[in-house]
Amino acid sequence: MKIIRLLTAFSLSTFILCICSGCASLPNVSDMILDAPAARGHLQIISSKGVLSPRKSMAVMEELKQSVDPTDVLERHTTVVESVTESPLTKGNRVDLLADGQAAYAAMFKAIKGARDHINLESYIFEDDETGRKFADLLLKKQSEGVQVNIIYDSLGSMKTPAAFFQRLEDGGIKVVGFNPLNPLSGRETWGLTHRDHRKILIIDGRVAIMGGINISKVYSSSPLKRKRNVAAPVHWRDTDIQIKGPAVAELQKLFLDTWMKQKGEKPTQRNYFPAPAEAGDTLVRVVGSTPGETNRIPFIVYVSAITFAEHTIHMTNSYFIPDDQIVKALSDAAGRGVDVKIILPGITDSKLAFHAQRYHYSGLLKSGVKIYEHGTSLLHAKTAVIDRVWSTVGSTNMDYLSLLSNDEVNAVMLGRDFAGEMEAMFAGDLANSRQVLWEEWEKRPYLPRIREWFVNLFVRWL
Repeated sequence: MKIIRLLTAFSLSTFILCICSGCASLPNVSDMILDAPAARGHLQIISSKGVLSPRKSMAVMEELKQSVDPTDVLERHTTVVESVTESPLTKGNRVDLLADGQAAYAAMFKAIKGARDHINLESYIFEDDETGRKFADLLLKKQSEGVQVNIIYDSLGSMKTPAAFFQRLEDGGIKVVGFNPLNPLSGRETWGLTHRDHRKILIIDGRVAIMGGINISKVYSSSPLKRKRNVAAPVHWRDTDIQIKGPAVAELQKLFLDTWMKQKGEKPTQRNYFPAPAEAGDTLVRVVGSTPGETNRIPFIVYVSAITFAEHTIHMTNSYFIPDDQIVKALSDAAGRGVDVKIILPGITDSKLAFHAQRYHYSGLLKSGVKIYEHGTSLLHAKTAVIDRVWSTVGSTNMDYLSLLSNDEVNAVMLGRDFAGEMEAMFAGDLANSRQVLWEEWEKRPYLPRIREWFVNLFVRWL
């Protein structure tokens, strides 16, 4: 009888959530790889002066290929992505790695203080805590100086933040939009309980952008050192952002303004949102955004195809690792052909259900040769990868169904040996604070956790 009630409840919850999310499915990336055009002659790169010719674009890529070991993740993967997105590959960018919350916040405050025209901030969580109030005070100060501040926050992610917190910002002249209010009668064009804005973007004057996985919350401001020394301290959230200067900033600006208009925000004050682009560095960057309802879930395609074309190394961190069969197969196949596949996952969690679902996939991956590590000194919240020491990504996209199917997400893909080297150094630091999960030990664990992981995995689409 208990089993029948459980299955009935599961069926009902499945039905309700299917209505909310549409029971969408992920695209078949294998078909896209087969259908993608040949690389030569199709690649296009945008510079500060406009679109490069196919010949010049291929010359830029050829120079990059000569700087690293041979890999298909440059040319073949790039053309697969180009065949499914209008977001261009841009050259002339400077990308600075912000390897933790303290570094990211320092960069954010510096950029905000230097704003002269406008500040656009988009965050899943904007908390009314010490960190959130510091941001609010500084943003109000800049608004009073004549800099237009526009904020998008997610209504579910920030549901614990009092309305008075955002009202204070609005009273100070800041324009504020709550993404997809929980009230279905709010008047938005589209509404869905699972449709959330999971992006984290800060844009200053259309020239500087900071993006990644870091929300506005004090959990990113603490230090992991006390916990490493067994001193009582709040759990530190380990996350990653990047700062971008160059032509790629305009692509993030487009995403922000598109979301603003779709959410029926007050018409933005006329500002110079797209200043003339200027080259600031030598990193190639593609901004990859996604919105529910699109035929192609671009971040998913980016991940699967990059893993598929990897030839040497795949070093990945992810906070909510609940992959679909295509990702599992791509990782397993890569390990099978000799690629060094290492994945760092949370060992400390804010979601026990997600943690059990994550562990459900260990057995198959470990048997295929994938090396899995659990981070032990912080709550790992980073969504990053570096492949073949030349391809890197940092963003908001988790390896779970809500992120891949239902959320607005954004990742930046960087092509460049130097930046990939910084990513590898960061990965090595995380690896030093992680414990490897060994197959010899994993296969001997008790049956109870196995049953628990199997059961939780039934609900993976909504974790």
